[in-house]
Amino acid sequence: VQLQASGGGLVQAGGSLRLSCTASGNLFSENALSWYRQPTGKQRELIARIKEDGKTEYAHSMRGRFTISRNYGQNTVYLQTTNLRPEDTGVYYCRAVQLGGRDYGVEYWGKGTQVTVSS
Repeated sequence: VQLQASGGGLVQAGGSLRLSCTASGNLFSENALSWYRQPTGKQRELIARIKEDGKTEYAHSMRGRFTISRNYGQNTVYLQTTNLRPEDTGVYYCRAVQLGGRDYGVEYWGKGTQVTVSS
């Protein structure tokens, strides 16, 4: 499974971006797609994840300004960001986890897309 993230860029504080991540390859029907971010010099942190049944989970600190969704036909997960702040600057990664089949538990990471928020 390969993940290709896109949609990052430079935006002013208060602005919005929509990130996309498309999974190609043998992604099992039971899976979870997630967005993480890694600010410069800090650890990678979970933003949100969405399962194949549409159930979503958000990190507590990410609620309200980030919305995760997915397009099942295109195996694509989106992250809509709003009211961005300079501290949201970092590399945003998508992750896929197989939740069924012989590859249960196997995870895949995309290369990330840079988001830079100027003040």
